[in-house]
Amino acid sequence: MRRRLRVVRHRHDHLLGHQRQRRQHPRWQHTIAEFEKRNPTIKVKYVGIPIAQVQQKIDTAIAAGGLPDTVGMTTALLASVAGQGALEPLDERLAKSPLNGKLNAAFLQLTKQAGPDGKLYQLPGNANMGVLWYRPDWFKDKGLKPPETWDDFYTAADRLTDAGKNRYGYTIRGGAGSIAQVLEFIYAQSGITQIFDAQGKATLNDPRNVAALQKTVALYKKNTPSADVNNDYIKMTAQFDGGNIGMMQHNLGSYGDHRKALGEGRFAGLPIPALPDGTRVVISNPIGGTAVFKSSKNKDAAWKFAEFVSSREMSSYWSREQGQIPANTESAAEPWIKENPTLENAIKATNDPKTKLVQLPYYLPEFNAMTKSEAEPQFQKVLLGQLTPQAFLDELARKFTEAEAKYRQRKGD
Repeated sequence: MRRRLRVVRHRHDHLLGHQRQRRQHPRWQHTIAEFEKRNPTIKVKYVGIPIAQVQQKIDTAIAAGGLPDTVGMTTALLASVAGQGALEPLDERLAKSPLNGKLNAAFLQLTKQAGPDGKLYQLPGNANMGVLWYRPDWFKDKGLKPPETWDDFYTAADRLTDAGKNRYGYTIRGGAGSIAQVLEFIYAQSGITQIFDAQGKATLNDPRNVAALQKTVALYKKNTPSADVNNDYIKMTAQFDGGNIGMMQHNLGSYGDHRKALGEGRFAGLPIPALPDGTRVVISNPIGGTAVFKSSKNKDAAWKFAEFVSSREMSSYWSREQGQIPANTESAAEPWIKENPTLENAIKATNDPKTKLVQLPYYLPEFNAMTKSEAEPQFQKVLLGQLTPQAFLDELARKFTEAEAKYRQRKGD
């Protein structure tokens, strides 16, 4: 008997802070075709959903009782969907699977943290990571070493700047998508590894974070263009790829754009700089993977598909296509990794015990509003000197703390 498996996947990658318009169909077509070859008794039907509609579509399907068997999921959506009791816990299945012990331990931990109760509701497939992109030719001309520490970074930002020639050491993202990158930068400098303390109070306005933001904002108009106050991803990348910027902060997804505009050898990327003791604090980007709906009548087949997506072959395929870090540790040893030194460095940093991955609270229903429509205009005021870094972080910390308290109350903590 041939079983029919229905899989839903949003059509665009979700990268922290913005949405890249990158069609997913070819990759899913390849994955499904390969799965069906190996599992001839299972037929997979693919249904694509635009990223802007995925939460609404899933919520509607939960309410109406029309969910598919399995779904492509990121940790940014996980808490909301799992919190409605719609997803099947996968801990026991993974424990009995050949995949057990072959998935990145940090990604598994972060995936569990993104859920409402510490259980595993998604098998991780790949993940993004923040990167400091830089121009090696500019560094060589100035006799500078790559920006591996914060001292390296600030020294380079100053020495690479020549405003008279419209060349600046750095570009700040001040427009759409700014907050995730701001948080990544300040936590990496402060060394704080938790967004909330044990009592649920947000650490955003910790004095060490405030000092880090003050130092970062001081670069604006001194070592960055004044137009940075309106920078989104497209504008920021256009400046870097156009030859006006020595360093920019984004993630692994920028690789293809830089390679196309600049060519190999004229750009490079390193993980966010480390602290003096070698500790590297990295804000985790949403981790992509596959989940199984609790209402599925084909749970064994759905699990088999999720397992296949996280296999060495598919984790490698997806990660290579997207320029991201494979969750399958066997995939991380594939030869193609060496073709992308930036990705290779990111994988090494992820596996380094001195790297501390910090999970943003995607599980909070208010998270997107707090970090987008509410905080982005306020950060622009900080850059323009109309609001202090202290006041900005105090207000954001208050909102985070209140949202976390509501969440804990709902959970009964």
